[in-house]
Amino acid sequence: MRVKVVSIDVLVTIAVIGAFLIQNYEESAVVTFLFLFGHYLEQRTLNQTRSAIKELTEMAPESAWVQLVDGEFEEMDVDDVDEGDILLVKTGAKVPVDGTVLIGEGHINEASITGESVPVNKAAGSEVFAGTILENGMIQIRADKVGEDTTFGKIIELVEEAQDSKSEAERFIDRFSTYYTPAVLILSFVVWLISRDVELAITILVLGCPGALVIGVPVSIVAGIGNGARHGVLLKGSEVIQDFSKVDTIVFDKTGTLTTGNPTVAETAYYGGDKEEALGYLASVERESDHPLAKAVLEEIGDTTFWNVEETEVVKGGGIMANVNGHRVVVGNAALMEREGIPLNEQAQTDIHRFEQNGNSLVLAAVDGELQVLMGIRDQIRPGVKENLEVLKELGVNHLVVLSGDNQGTVDRVARELNLTEAHGHMLPEDKAAYIEKLQQRGHTVAFVGDGVNDSPSLALADIGIAMGSGTDVAIETSDVVLMNSDFSRLPHALGLTKATARNMIQNILIAVGVVLVLLASVFFSDWMNMSIGMLVHEGSILVVIFNGMRLLRYRLKGRRTQLFSEKEPVKAA
Repeated sequence: MRVKVVSIDVLVTIAVIGAFLIQNYEESAVVTFLFLFGHYLEQRTLNQTRSAIKELTEMAPESAWVQLVDGEFEEMDVDDVDEGDILLVKTGAKVPVDGTVLIGEGHINEASITGESVPVNKAAGSEVFAGTILENGMIQIRADKVGEDTTFGKIIELVEEAQDSKSEAERFIDRFSTYYTPAVLILSFVVWLISRDVELAITILVLGCPGALVIGVPVSIVAGIGNGARHGVLLKGSEVIQDFSKVDTIVFDKTGTLTTGNPTVAETAYYGGDKEEALGYLASVERESDHPLAKAVLEEIGDTTFWNVEETEVVKGGGIMANVNGHRVVVGNAALMEREGIPLNEQAQTDIHRFEQNGNSLVLAAVDGELQVLMGIRDQIRPGVKENLEVLKELGVNHLVVLSGDNQGTVDRVARELNLTEAHGHMLPEDKAAYIEKLQQRGHTVAFVGDGVNDSPSLALADIGIAMGSGTDVAIETSDVVLMNSDFSRLPHALGLTKATARNMIQNILIAVGVVLVLLASVFFSDWMNMSIGMLVHEGSILVVIFNGMRLLRYRLKGRRTQLFSEKEPVKAA
């Protein structure tokens, strides 16, 4: 009354006082007990739905071993650590900050960041994240980010904000309750005026309480976000859940999303001469380059004999030429071979055409004017992507599109292999954004999946931006959904979870409204309904919607085994 809000508490308080005044002490006491006991149970069960936040905060490191001026390490509060400090992390301890390994090696459990419980090896130069656990070894790290600026701190903040945010459905229910609750009060007064039956009037106050309606949607939202956080999927707010559940079109960036982002040699052809010697010359020249294709070639050749390289000449956009062991070696694309007058026989031309049709980038190697080696290099499809795309189709996404800056042949190959609806190459970031806008104008609800860096315009423009990012700042800040371990298999889980959450909200609304209608009808058309029974049913309906919402905490896609957690293991990751 003091804050001028006509709430459920007001209705029940008036009903209890009214029952007391008409000397109906038993019902007054029963209603009071049931209301308070129901409130207690609500808090207990709601706290369980917020378990993701509880687990996250409990995993936050509290102390750190910091190197002093004399080189010794002293334990101090993590809040006293500054950027640039040198920290010691021992076996079994939590990494206190985001940092870089300077000395030592060990395996770190990064489940709190990525949702993946398999330990990751860390050595000098590796990045480590606050809240992760060093399972073996001992390392010294330099503090790069501390406190709330760490990835772990940002995850906690995002999940808290998401759980506290309100969806369109929640805002509607808030507005509905603003008018509904006073309406029940007025209805009760009108009934008293007509019937002069005080007990009937105060019974209507109790039966008309919209408790289950008010609590039903928030508990579904909180449970859904909690489930996502446990599985390395950050859903940034209740609006995201509702929009994501309606997605019918998903647009993918290719490199690093559908593919691994690490090009490897896929096809090779040889044209006479000494194969091992030619590969040795090729590797010797490629060792002089830091181009991604050169790295792929060296990885494919492996152990070989390396020769001294002299008179190296880099041809921009073409390749590299050098003298190796007294031979003139030319390594590059077909255009460079043509420029240097190196003949390509009919078989080589056929192979080049075939390799290009298969979406390869080409590396040709010629020794003393004769073509010796042809390698086709391409980015490989992520393992399991095709199966996960089929699951997305089963979940109602009927339009799957890939957009890439690569050549059209490469993009077409990926689309054919993955059975995508459309494929477009030679796309700059602004072209991708324009294409997404065109899809939206056609009435599609569009999600865009990218790496969160060069695709920021598309992530921002799409109805749902989904970042494949291992906890990167850009991925977390520019997207609506973050797949924390860059694990594509989490995408179907995220979509299925949002659809299940949206269905759960509707179920809870129907349960709440249905119970109120039944109770109000029973008070007029039956003789058995009274305040105590009404309050019991009312509190029961609140618990029903809460427990219905809590089912989302254990949600998993039907027919698919998750490798994140076993049933017997306690959930340690948020």
